[in-house]
Amino acid sequence: MSTSRVSKKEQRRQSLAREKRKKRLILAIPILLVVAFFAAAIYRLTRPDLEGVISFNNLLRNHDQEAEFVESGLPPTAGSHNPRWQNCGIYSEPVDNSLAVHSLEHGAVWMAYRPDLSEEKVDELQNLVRGESHLLLSPFPGLQSEAVVSSWGKQLVIDSVPDERIEEFIGQYKGAGPEPGAPCTNGVGQPENW
Repeated sequence: MSTSRVSKKEQRRQSLAREKRKKRLILAIPILLVVAFFAAAIYRLTRPDLEGVISFNNLLRNHDQEAEFVESGLPPTAGSHNPRWQNCGIYSEPVDNSLAVHSLEHGAVWMAYRPDLSEEKVDELQNLVRGESHLLLSPFPGLQSEAVVSSWGKQLVIDSVPDERIEEFIGQYKGAGPEPGAPCTNGVGQPENW
């Protein structure tokens, strides 16, 4: 009879030990998630730029229906812009700079390419965009290089497509605008092959 009591006591002790481990695990998971979130945020803020990335600081982000950009031969990366945004996706015609900049503010990456770029190279760029959110692809008249990849306040000139830095740029800067998570749909424009 004492054997069954010891056995029941042992079962109770094991049951209590399991419950204690379960409670610790339930408490540990949210703590680990919070730590991982902050670690990722710190990494994102402190990691170095990719080679060749130009950073722009002290950027305006006013909404102005009549905002225009000075022609510089490169797509703008920030500044006063239209209160509406360009729908992300693939375009075969140039898009309005002021609308595209608003998409950058929402965390989009804009890949602009020289209008006379070969069909094969345009296809390569389209394959990077197709089916992805917050990516915008369009020709950009006056571009000297084959392509330029831009996000809010960041830009990378691509002399020759393909270039592995394009995907690295997307991975590092997509979602990095001042309004991350804001939509890149329900704006202006109808993307092709989306």
